[in-house]
Amino acid sequence: MKSYRKELFFNIPARTGFLNITPEVEKCLIESGVKEGLVLVNSMHITASVFINDDESGLHRDLETWLERLAPHAPTSQYRHNDTGEDNADAHLKREILGRCAVVAVTDGRLDFGTWEQIFYGEFDGRRGKRVLVKIIGE
Repeated sequence: MKSYRKELFFNIPARTGFLNITPEVEKCLIESGVKEGLVLVNSMHITASVFINDDESGLHRDLETWLERLAPHAPTSQYRHNDTGEDNADAHLKREILGRCAVVAVTDGRLDFGTWEQIFYGEFDGRRGKRVLVKIIGE
Protein backbone atom coordinates (compact mmCIF):
# COMPACT_ATOMS: atom_id res chain seq x y z
CA MET A 1 0.00 0.00 0.00
CA LYS A 2 1.19 3.51 -0.84
CA SER A 3 1.07 6.40 1.61
CA TYR A 4 1.40 10.10 0.72
CA ARG A 5 1.43 13.20 2.94
CA LYS A 6 1.53 16.87 2.02
CA GLU A 7 0.68 20.11 3.78
CA LEU A 8 -1.07 22.91 1.91
CA PHE A 9 -0.70 26.48 3.18
CA PHE A 10 -3.34 29.21 3.07
CA ASN A 11 -3.66 32.80 4.25
CA ILE A 12 -7.19 34.15 3.86
CA PRO A 13 -6.93 37.98 4.05
CA ALA A 14 -10.37 38.38 5.68
CA ARG A 15 -11.61 37.05 9.01
CA THR A 16 -13.82 34.51 7.22
CA GLY A 17 -13.90 32.96 3.79
CA PHE A 18 -14.21 29.81 1.73
CA LEU A 19 -11.64 28.54 -0.73
CA ASN A 20 -12.12 25.71 -3.22
CA ILE A 21 -9.05 23.53 -2.71
CA THR A 22 -10.12 20.70 -5.02
CA PRO A 23 -7.42 21.50 -7.64
CA GLU A 24 -4.67 21.34 -5.00
CA VAL A 25 -5.98 18.01 -3.70
CA GLU A 26 -6.17 16.64 -7.25
CA LYS A 27 -2.50 17.61 -7.76
CA CYS A 28 -1.63 15.72 -4.57
CA LEU A 29 -3.49 12.68 -5.85
CA ILE A 30 -1.50 12.72 -9.10
CA GLU A 31 1.77 13.10 -7.13
CA SER A 32 0.81 10.16 -4.89
CA GLY A 33 0.34 7.71 -7.73
CA VAL A 34 -2.61 6.14 -5.89
CA LYS A 35 -5.29 4.75 -8.21
CA GLU A 36 -7.61 3.12 -5.64
CA GLY A 37 -7.84 4.31 -2.04
CA LEU A 38 -8.83 7.21 0.18
CA VAL A 39 -7.91 10.89 0.52
CA LEU A 40 -8.15 12.59 3.90
CA VAL A 41 -8.11 16.39 3.83
CA ASN A 42 -7.79 17.81 7.34
CA SER A 43 -7.65 21.34 8.73
CA MET A 44 -4.67 21.61 11.05
CA HIS A 45 -6.20 24.57 12.93
CA ILE A 46 -9.07 24.67 15.41
CA THR A 47 -10.63 27.77 13.85
CA ALA A 48 -10.85 26.43 10.28
CA SER A 49 -12.71 23.63 8.50
CA VAL A 50 -12.51 21.35 5.51
CA PHE A 51 -15.83 20.33 4.02
CA ILE A 52 -17.47 19.15 0.81
CA ASN A 53 -20.22 21.07 -0.93
CA ASP A 54 -21.21 22.86 -4.14
CA ASP A 55 -19.02 25.64 -5.57
CA GLU A 56 -21.80 28.19 -5.93
CA SER A 57 -21.38 31.76 -4.64
CA GLY A 58 -24.98 32.15 -3.42
CA LEU A 59 -24.66 28.99 -1.35
CA HIS A 60 -21.39 30.24 0.12
CA ARG A 61 -23.00 33.55 1.14
CA ASP A 62 -25.94 31.63 2.64
CA LEU A 63 -23.56 29.36 4.55
CA GLU A 64 -21.59 32.31 5.92
CA THR A 65 -24.82 34.09 6.97
CA TRP A 66 -26.19 30.92 8.60
CA LEU A 67 -22.99 30.28 10.53
CA GLU A 68 -22.92 33.88 11.74
CA ARG A 69 -26.48 33.51 13.02
CA LEU A 70 -25.59 30.29 14.85
CA ALA A 71 -22.34 31.64 16.33
CA PRO A 72 -22.15 35.42 15.95
CA HIS A 73 -18.73 37.02 16.33
CA ALA A 74 -20.05 40.00 18.30
CA PRO A 75 -20.43 40.76 21.05
CA THR A 76 -17.24 38.90 21.88
CA SER A 77 -18.10 39.17 25.58
CA GLN A 78 -20.81 36.53 25.15
CA TYR A 79 -18.18 33.75 25.07
CA ARG A 80 -16.20 32.50 28.08
CA HIS A 81 -13.33 31.45 25.79
CA ASN A 82 -12.77 35.12 25.00
CA ASP A 83 -12.18 35.84 28.71
CA THR A 84 -8.64 34.57 28.01
CA GLY A 85 -7.96 37.61 25.81
CA GLU A 86 -8.93 35.89 22.57
CA ASP A 87 -11.72 37.13 20.32
CA ASN A 88 -12.26 33.96 18.28
CA ALA A 89 -14.66 31.77 20.26
CA ASP A 90 -17.17 32.00 17.41
CA ALA A 91 -14.53 30.60 15.03
CA HIS A 92 -14.10 27.51 17.21
CA LEU A 93 -17.87 26.94 17.20
CA LYS A 94 -18.17 27.43 13.43
CA ARG A 95 -15.43 24.84 12.96
CA GLU A 96 -17.44 22.40 15.10
CA ILE A 97 -20.46 22.90 12.84
CA LEU A 98 -18.64 22.31 9.53
CA GLY A 99 -16.10 19.83 10.88
CA ARG A 100 -12.38 19.40 10.62
CA CYS A 101 -11.94 17.06 7.66
CA ALA A 102 -13.28 15.43 4.55
CA VAL A 103 -12.62 11.94 3.23
CA VAL A 104 -13.00 11.18 -0.48
CA ALA A 105 -12.74 7.81 -2.23
CA VAL A 106 -10.22 7.44 -5.02
CA THR A 107 -11.37 5.35 -7.98
CA ASP A 108 -9.29 4.84 -11.11
CA GLY A 109 -6.92 7.63 -10.03
CA ARG A 110 -9.64 10.26 -9.62
CA LEU A 111 -11.54 11.79 -6.71
CA ASP A 112 -14.83 9.87 -6.66
CA PHE A 113 -17.26 12.76 -6.14
CA GLY A 114 -21.00 13.02 -6.43
CA THR A 115 -22.50 15.61 -8.77
CA TRP A 116 -21.28 19.15 -7.95
CA GLU A 117 -19.13 18.05 -4.98
CA GLN A 118 -15.93 19.99 -4.35
CA ILE A 119 -13.56 20.27 -1.37
CA PHE A 120 -13.43 23.57 0.51
CA TYR A 121 -11.25 25.18 3.13
CA GLY A 122 -13.39 27.28 5.47
CA GLU A 123 -11.66 30.04 7.43
CA PHE A 124 -13.27 31.62 10.51
CA ASP A 125 -10.33 33.47 12.12
CA GLY A 126 -8.15 34.44 9.18
CA ARG A 127 -5.53 37.03 8.37
CA ARG A 128 -2.66 34.66 9.14
CA GLY A 129 -1.10 31.56 7.67
CA LYS A 130 -2.73 28.19 8.26
CA ARG A 131 -2.28 24.70 6.90
CA VAL A 132 -4.26 21.73 5.67
CA LEU A 133 -3.03 18.14 5.71
CA VAL A 134 -3.62 15.90 2.69
CA LYS A 135 -3.09 12.21 3.47
CA ILE A 136 -3.61 9.64 0.73
CA ILE A 137 -3.49 5.87 1.18
CA GLY A 138 -4.13 3.10 -1.30
CA GLU A 139 -2.77 1.17 -4.25
